[in-house]
Amino acid sequence: MAIAKAERLMNLALCLLGTRRPLSKRELRASIEAYLEATGEDAFNRMFERDKDDLRELGLVIETVENLDGETGYLARRDSNRLPPITLDAEEAAALGLAAKVWQQARLAGAASGALQKLRAAGMPEAEDTYDSHASALEPRIPVHEAAFEPLMLACRDRRPVVFDYRKATAARPETRQVEPWTLECWRGHWYLAGWDRDRGAERVFRLSRITGKVRSRAGAFTAPVPDVVTVRETVESWAGETATRSARIRLRAGCGYPLRSRALSVTEGADGWDELEIPYGHGLDAWLVEFGPDVVVLEPADLRADVVDRLRAVAKG
Repeated sequence: MAIAKAERLMNLALCLLGTRRPLSKRELRASIEAYLEATGEDAFNRMFERDKDDLRELGLVIETVENLDGETGYLARRDSNRLPPITLDAEEAAALGLAAKVWQQARLAGAASGALQKLRAAGMPEAEDTYDSHASALEPRIPVHEAAFEPLMLACRDRRPVVFDYRKATAARPETRQVEPWTLECWRGHWYLAGWDRDRGAERVFRLSRITGKVRSRAGAFTAPVPDVVTVRETVESWAGETATRSARIRLRAGCGYPLRSRALSVTEGADGWDELEIPYGHGLDAWLVEFGPDVVVLEPADLRADVVDRLRAVAKG
């Protein structure tokens, strides 16, 4: 269905752009196969009006002209629908090249590479890549290994509700969640989905690696308003522990937990093979600490220690 509509819109756009004079509905219907297959004049009129509105929403400037006989015609003048020339300086070109490299390991790699080729063909300067000399030491890439990434990315773009099975860190089995997806955020090498949980009637954040099975799309519109990008990003960071309200003390096995060490406020090396760290403590820290298993021991606060113990017991029960 979606492919058929996209093809119909493309054919209508080509007809409107390719004509030198306004075309009437009758002429357009005779030129586009999908319109000829419409059952009845009313069905065609409804389809045509929807398609015309969709093209205008996509940015195509469609003019309505009435001829001497009083018949209405339509056309899209090329000069009204021509994009301005692309003007990028060397620094802007370098920034786009760096952004494209970020997606080399993701499903968007082909689209990013193709976009760069089109921009260069349109005159974008071939800026010197100042990052190449450091490529062996640091690569600006965002890894995407989760199968749920692509369907969720498309659902966020198209504003489509989704259903998936999700296993919380403290749960032995996954449960079905009905979500209105807002955006995807990468934080500390992990992807998170922020959206509206219909069953709980509140915004929630889901870690993609905990989604099991397939992500299924659902028809219908969103029932809750979508916040702006900044608010969603703050929700992800707060849930994942980025917004720290206090500090915690942990013992960490020597040579382990480098992500924890990079965020530590202080590190005291121990002689028994364990180091003591003071780290920022925010919502979600207990789930993160559980990932380090037996290499981490929480000293304080007591509520964080209890939360980590509860999560470990839940994991042990399977």
